[in-house]
Amino acid sequence: MQFTVILIGKTSTSYVQEGVELFSDRFRHYHPLKFITIPDLKDRKSMTSAQIKNKEAETILQHLPKSALIILLDEKGKEYRSLDFAAFIQKQLNTGCKELVFIIGGAYGVDESIDRKANFKISLSQMTFTHQFIRLMLTEQLYRAMTILKNEPYHNE
Repeated sequence: MQFTVILIGKTSTSYVQEGVELFSDRFRHYHPLKFITIPDLKDRKSMTSAQIKNKEAETILQHLPKSALIILLDEKGKEYRSLDFAAFIQKQLNTGCKELVFIIGGAYGVDESIDRKANFKISLSQMTFTHQFIRLMLTEQLYRAMTILKNEPYHNE
């Protein structure tokens, strides 16, 4: 199965980028993983948050494969324990899903058009984190899910 992460703006913090690369490389041992980075808008300062989300959504929609399962990371989404997240991934593997696309919105979240397109909404925490840091958290949780499914020594419970 192909795993894809769509995100807004490049990762600007070196420790976050290093962590994302570390867990991405580990994850790719199990499944292909690609990142699609939507560039930050150039004229953001003259736009409202709604306009920013709308413009970002236009680009995100261009990158969504028709047959993929779309998972939006959203603060109002369902929270999973790591074991349950691994079971969720396994269920998608079992149903023959060809691609899982995770969307990490920008600083203002996502436009309603993306919200409606999502098949699932997942929250990684009730706490607020930067959209940059969520990249690292998601990548680590994807890797953790694979080690749980393969019964490999990484997750302790």
